[in-house]
Parts: sequence; C-alpha cells; structure tokens
Amino acid sequence: MNILYDERVDGALPDVDKNALLLALQTQLPDLEILHQSEELKPYECDGLSAYRTTPMLVVLPRRIEEVQGVLRLCHARKVPVVARGAGTGLSGGALPLEKGVLLVMARFNNILHIDPAARTARVQPGVRNLAISQAAAPFGLYYAPDPSSQIACSIGGNVAENAGGVHCLKYGLTVHNLLKVDILTVDGEHLTLGSQALDSPGFDLLALFTGSEGMLGVITEVTVKLLPKPQTAKVLLAAFDSVEKAGHAVGDIIAAGIIPGGLEMMDNLAIRAAEDFIHAGYPVDAEAILLCELDGVEADVHADCDRVRKVLEQAGATEVRQARDEAERVRFWAGRKNAFPAVGRLSPDYYCMDGTIPRRELPGVLRAIAALSAEYGLRVANVFHAGDGNMHPLILFDANQPGELDRAEALGGKILELCVKVGGSITGEHGVGREKINQMCAQFNSDELTVFHAIKAAFDPSGLLNPGKNIPTLHRCAEFGAMHVHLGQMPFPELERF
Repeated sequence: MNILYDERVDGALPDVDKNALLLALQTQLPDLEILHQSEELKPYECDGLSAYRTTPMLVVLPRRIEEVQGVLRLCHARKVPVVARGAGTGLSGGALPLEKGVLLVMARFNNILHIDPAARTARVQPGVRNLAISQAAAPFGLYYAPDPSSQIACSIGGNVAENAGGVHCLKYGLTVHNLLKVDILTVDGEHLTLGSQALDSPGFDLLALFTGSEGMLGVITEVTVKLLPKPQTAKVLLAAFDSVEKAGHAVGDIIAAGIIPGGLEMMDNLAIRAAEDFIHAGYPVDAEAILLCELDGVEADVHADCDRVRKVLEQAGATEVRQARDEAERVRFWAGRKNAFPAVGRLSPDYYCMDGTIPRRELPGVLRAIAALSAEYGLRVANVFHAGDGNMHPLILFDANQPGELDRAEALGGKILELCVKVGGSITGEHGVGREKINQMCAQFNSDELTVFHAIKAAFDPSGLLNPGKNIPTLHRCAEFGAMHVHLGQMPFPELERF
C-alpha cells in the first residue's frame, strides 16, 4: 500500500496543551478569529485530496500580517507545528493539518494591492484567486498566464507553494517563470523579501528555491507577478485519433516541427466521453484520443501556424482535424478540457487524480504501460495530459466502499509514478509531493540529494515546525521502504527525523 498519511508524524510530536495554547492566542491576539470547536474544525480536515482527513487542533484565520507574525512567534516558542493553507484546492495532501498542530488559513488576505500596467506587474496578497488577477488586469489589455484547471478557486499563494502550471504552461511557463517577488514570514515571524521588482536579482535565486517548497520554508504574505499582453488572436485545432499512441507521437511531431503552441492537451476516450456528457463541448466521442492545440499571437503568424499544425496532425494519422469556428467554440473546447476532472467524477463514486511528468518521446510507451497496469489492478484509468510538456494526469476510478479498492488505487498510482521516474521523468509536474507522493520521493532521489533537501529545510526552519511530514522523506523512511541504503548507519539532521 502507498501510505499517504503516516500516523507517526502526529504520534512523534510532543503533546500540546490545547486549552493553554488557545488562551495564549486569545490573550496575545484578541482580535484573531480562532476555531476550536469540533464542528468548526471539520471543514478544514483535508485539502482537495479528500480521501485522507485529519482534524486540526486549532484553526486560525488572521486578517493582518501582525496576527500571522504573532501566531508564528507563539507557536515557535511553544514548539507547536504550523500548517499554512490557502484555498484548499491542492491535490497532494500538502495542506493536510496535524492533530497536534495549528492550521494557519491565509484565505482572508485576498486584496489586489496594485496593478502597474507600464511595468506589467501586479502586487497581490496570497489569498487572491488566480483568475481574479487576470480579471483585474483585463482593462489594461493584460493577463496572468499560469492557468491551472482550478484557477476559478485556487489562490496565488497556493500556486507559489506548489509551483502550479496549467494548460498554457508549455509556452508561458509555470508559476516560477511568472514571478518577480515574494514576501514571506519565517517560522519565527521574521519578514523576508525574495526577488525584487527588477527582472533579475543578485545573489542566490532564493525566489526559485522557495517556489514549490509547499509551505515548508515560510508563510507567503505578498506576491508580485508578471503580467503579459493578451495575444492579438488565438485559434484552437481539435484533432481526433483512432489510437492513443498515434496521438502521443503527434505531440512530439508538433514540437519537432519548431512550433510551440500556447497549449497542447490530450484526452483519451474515457475522458472524452465524460467531458462531452458534462460540458457538451463538441468532442468526437468515438475517438480513442483527441489533441487540443492552441496557437496564439499576431493574426498572420497564427494563420500560418494553424496550416502547419494541421499538416503535421494529418501526417501523424489524425482521423479528423477541425478548427474552432469562432471564439465561443474555442471557449467550449477548453471548457471540456478544464472540466475533465469533475466530469470523470460522474463515472465513478471516487477517483484518484495522479500527477507525473515524462519526456514527450516516452508518451506512447507510457500510455501502453498505464493500460497494462489498469488491467492488472482491475481499475479503469482516464488519461488527461498537458501533453506538450509531458505532464500527465491519470485519473484512477474506484469505489472506496468496496473493500480493497482504495488500496489498489493507491498501489496503482504508486506504480504509475515509479514508471515516470523509470523513463526519465518526475513524480510531479504541478500538484506537488505533499503527503501523497512522499514514498515515491525515495525512488526519485538518492540519499545525498535528500540530505541536501533536509539541509535547506533546516536552514529556514531548524525546529522542523512548518508543515512537518510533507514533501521530503527522511532517509530512515526510505530505508524502511527499501528504496535506499543509509550511509554509515547515520541520519543527518536528527531533529527532523521524527517527521
């Protein structure tokens, strides 16, 4: 079984006097809203990875930076773990709370502080929704490029913590490529600014180091993002294939032709049928796979690229290639893809959304391997891909009410992630590691690499109080799972080993 929640994390933490901590918070921060009754805490017991739940000891909902500092300083002094949470849309258990810890909810920091159209930047608080940035920038002809499927709800602070991507990250990059500056508070409440308003900063690139650190190094209080001009035009081609392998080869052919689409997405038949039933996007439900290829820029270039891509797709064996007739149809094509996850939820009582990345050349072989694993474990898998950058999202369908199916889904998910590593890929592309993939980190990295990760964690958070038990496995854990040998029988950073 792929253990997503390790009870040893809470079990190894020192006992905390909840009433004494509550009284101290109420005394030192009288205006801070604190949830402590059982019925108040239940809504915060999980993030988007909802199969695993833990009720936090306390939930705090600050409105001012001074309150966040006060919570961190008090918890640091009392050695109480703190887990930061944004909108709770994460899919790796990154915001899963601890029974002996405080859940620090940053959702009320939801103001757009300043938009500078001349510099093409926006300063925002961490609780601002991803889509709200583009909506606020729209009057200036600008937008924020990273667009995860949950952009209508997910917060920019969470996007930074997970280094979120989206359907347009092939051309425009991940969150890390669209940031200028992040303000954070350390575990003891010290303010740090990483990056600057300039396009580059001297010294080590701590902004890139922090992006994707999953709440383990600090708490985000402000984010400065880059804005881009809206493309003059955007066109989408939909190509149908009679095999997923042909669609996989077509992805590589497009990139090899020197064309970088704004978005290049792939869906298999199970995902196509689910999305079409839900959204009525106009997808060909008899196709084994479809590709959505968006080309954007100036009118003349986009027109020429559409012709080139059409020829590549036809040569790759597409049974049908059609271009969205107008903007309304283009929006429908993307709506089907962006709603693929909830659409698949209509096919099964439960599904497990995986996230891994592979080299594009491996796409056909990996799809065949996933089909074989699906048959071996007796569970259906719907495949949805950010195909252009090799970021795949297999959706494993199961019924948690059937004995053993959850265990099989976890095991199948672990095998898919290990397959990604085997072909030269990664166990995550945008969802993060959290608790979900912590065992597979042992397959991705060796002991020397994990030792460096622990050293970075210890430099920012020597006591290991920020989001403990996530992202980085201990060497002891990896040795237990047979993934590596511990050098000389010693564990570096023993203060972190309890997690």
